[in-house]
Amino acid sequence: MHRRSRTGCFTCRLRRKKCDEGKSSCRACKNLGLVCDYKRPMWWSTGEKRRQQKEMIKNVIKHTQLTKKHSQAVPLSANTPPSLCHSIPTSDGFNDHAVHTRAPSVESQLSSSCGFQHTAPEGYFAMGPPQHVVSHSQYPMFSPYEVDIKTERQIFVNDVPTRRDSTISTFSTYQPPPISSGILDYPIDSWVQQDYFESQRETFAEEPVDFNFFEYPHGPLTPSHEAVIDVEECDQHLLNHFLDNVLRLIFPILDVNQHGSARSDVILPGLEANRCYLHCCLSISAVHLKATQGLEGEQIDNDIMRHRYATISELCEALGRDTDHAQILEATLGMIFFQCSVGTPDDRLRDIPWHQHFSAATSLVNKLELPASLSTIGAATPTHPPFNMTLASWIDILGATMLGRSPVFADTYREQNMAGATLGLAELMGCDDRIMFLISEIACLEARIADGMDVNILCKYIEILGTEMGKTEPLAGQITSAISATGAIRPKQLCANMTNVFRLAARIYLCTLVPGYQNSNVSIVNLVAAFADAMNFIPAGPEGFDRSLVWPILMAGSVSLPQSQFRSMFTERCSRLGEAADFGSFGRVRELLKDLWSMNDNTYACGERQSVHWRDAMQQKGWDVLLI
Repeated sequence: MHRRSRTGCFTCRLRRKKCDEGKSSCRACKNLGLVCDYKRPMWWSTGEKRRQQKEMIKNVIKHTQLTKKHSQAVPLSANTPPSLCHSIPTSDGFNDHAVHTRAPSVESQLSSSCGFQHTAPEGYFAMGPPQHVVSHSQYPMFSPYEVDIKTERQIFVNDVPTRRDSTISTFSTYQPPPISSGILDYPIDSWVQQDYFESQRETFAEEPVDFNFFEYPHGPLTPSHEAVIDVEECDQHLLNHFLDNVLRLIFPILDVNQHGSARSDVILPGLEANRCYLHCCLSISAVHLKATQGLEGEQIDNDIMRHRYATISELCEALGRDTDHAQILEATLGMIFFQCSVGTPDDRLRDIPWHQHFSAATSLVNKLELPASLSTIGAATPTHPPFNMTLASWIDILGATMLGRSPVFADTYREQNMAGATLGLAELMGCDDRIMFLISEIACLEARIADGMDVNILCKYIEILGTEMGKTEPLAGQITSAISATGAIRPKQLCANMTNVFRLAARIYLCTLVPGYQNSNVSIVNLVAAFADAMNFIPAGPEGFDRSLVWPILMAGSVSLPQSQFRSMFTERCSRLGEAADFGSFGRVRELLKDLWSMNDNTYACGERQSVHWRDAMQQKGWDVLLI
């Protein structure tokens, strides 16, 4: 073991390799043809830029090694990786050789030359450490090897290629790369021993990823499937804007938990096979385009209303035929949920209220018998909940709190909770199912209060729900940073941290139902302070997850006092979020809290303690929106 250098070049630091600190270029960078930076480069500023730089470096190294060892191999550009396919794969996979539309890629040539044996994704994560690593018992068991999965997608619009994306995902594994003579002769100390011993204090073992958790509405699709999206030429810019700028806003937690699944398993199949869904997405794209680029005029408003009308028309036609229920449900849920990611708080082109759409979605869920399909999912059986049922449950539970009524499928959630089963809510939106089920029970309790529940019975129910919530409290040390030392998101830790935020928000929601509650109560003040502290473990900024916590922020912010730590925390995180803080549900809740604080702070200054409820503030603004 050598003492780790803290003055090596930033390129070697990024690669976690030993640097000889040679000037003006270290030996490793010189041999590999890399730029050697001793001054802090621009790409070191964020985790995303570091990942991009690391991908570029890997391509340069591959190019250099291939040039040395295999002059007959296909040249590899440092900036443009070779295409693995000519269309968008709508299902992520690890088998590059499954694509039969082109000649073998450089990666497949390397795999065959090195003698790699195909291993299923779960196999990489299930395998134990190799024997020669186990013998070093004095070192903690971290995963010393990395597996790079390259995915390339190309979009065809009317059979015309419009865009191609290339991504490389790095996973840690205990399976060592096989040693082969004659190709990629990395120095022995930099490939295994150096990488293992230097990284043991700085990296976390990658968490297993379940790529087949949900039952998606379009069924399993092969990696080589070509998604062909048919749009009019005048709408092509809307489709491109949706794919480039809106898609990444819609299911950020799903993308973290199941890399690329939102795009390949949910959005692209819907755009390809469901015209109603396509019109919905084009309308949402126009709303986002108008809000973010400040477009005004009849053209953009016409695009919004034209596709919105087309969506409703096709929905009505399908409902009249009483066919294609799954496609109608998919489009209806999209009309409800996608609106939460776009638009400004003062958007003049209001859509039909979300709960009217959800009434139609409820009928479709029952026709498709999705709640009944959950009865086969128990704690001991494989979990493959229908994706649209999970999405509908997310909207149902939190939407019920918007309206002060019981969730439509509250009985289903209660049965799932008693059976210890899962709906996949943690994988989709970040909060553990048990907390979401308890929020459903709190919403049911609030609805019964409106019907005139006895005070003693109410207090007993509050006590029971508080006790059940206490059983889900995290142990000491379980809430920690969700970002590894390499800058990667740790999906399970992120969900644990987000669940903690939702748990505190649910406790605040429950406390507001206590008879005689006031915002100045010690219990409320302490919960809001704990909430502000819990937000420190949620990544902030444009690439963070504040926009996935709109409902918890509303619950905590609505009861925060003028000098509360919450307000300074919220202001700081809005500043870090930048322009993105002005749009979608986050922008709406920010505007709502500003008005709510203005009204309540004035009453507190006058010595009154009766605060305005956030629902009343929404009603005064004429808002009938879903804030999730």
